[in-house]
Amino acid sequence: MDIPNSQLCMDSPGRDALVRQILERIADKWTPLVIDALEGENELRFSRLREQVPGISQKMLTKTLRVLERDGLVSRVVHPVVPPRVEYTLTALGESLAEAVCSIWVWAGDHLEEVERARSLYGGGAAEGKDEGADVARLRMGR
Repeated sequence: MDIPNSQLCMDSPGRDALVRQILERIADKWTPLVIDALEGENELRFSRLREQVPGISQKMLTKTLRVLERDGLVSRVVHPVVPPRVEYTLTALGESLAEAVCSIWVWAGDHLEEVERARSLYGGGAAEGKDEGADVARLRMGR
């Protein structure tokens, strides 16, 4: 069911609550980075995925992947070998989200200097709002 953009904010309370839950999930610290790491990959093993997401702990990656799998964004395949080999890939739904995440990355890269300038004018400087995500964005955008 396609809803015109002009009506997106006029949904029923139940639908609005679900949309908010989804937005909270995809706007957390780790989900966009995990989605980005999986984008364009056939399958990634857990250890390789963890290497692709700087700063994420094993526990947080496990938690993020479980929620993404539950929401139908990530597929988990366990290969019957010893030791077990587990691989992750984006589903078609996850790929569609990856397109939106890519747009956010591009926007962040395009406006990085403006945000840093605004932070500096605010008084705290860029260092006050700095985290791993900003460093990852700079690396990804080649800056």
